[in-house]
Amino acid sequence: MANETLARRYATAVFSLAKEANAIEATGRELSMIANTIDSDPATADFFVSPVVARNDKERALTAAFQGKVGTIALHTLLLLVRKRREALLDELVAEYRKLELEARGVEPLTLTTARELSEAEVRSTVEQLERVYGKKFEAVVRHDPNLIGGVRVAMGDRVIDGSVAGRLEELTRTLFASN
Repeated sequence: MANETLARRYATAVFSLAKEANAIEATGRELSMIANTIDSDPATADFFVSPVVARNDKERALTAAFQGKVGTIALHTLLLLVRKRREALLDELVAEYRKLELEARGVEPLTLTTARELSEAEVRSTVEQLERVYGKKFEAVVRHDPNLIGGVRVAMGDRVIDGSVAGRLEELTRTLFASN
């Protein structure tokens, strides 16, 4: 929770700078690319978060790796995290920045978890139906979980609608044991 709050503060500051520079989307893409690049290699990830590696060494390595490939806002955000010894916040900062970016566009994140792969038309139809019911715009992320057996689980912020077979079986089990 404390890390999420701190990441939100950093993300808000970075978002404000990106907004002033009219670079909200570009900065978001670049921050995501940086985080994905660092996370994709375990040795790089260990180097990045290691408290033993000198900050100057990290700054030089990161500047050499990303300068010219990302904008100054994204690069300086990365270097600021290193200077403040907040490297572990990078992934949470990116997630919080993403939330701010969606909010600025008037869109809310939506996660559809399904037992089977959905076609593009099925996803679009489901999202459109939810948009009509809730009167909001959603940006959907679709996940596949064969453990659901069938159906769909929808997550919108803190609200979860579990229409999966596994969810219904859990609910039935709770009901049966509660009546004993």
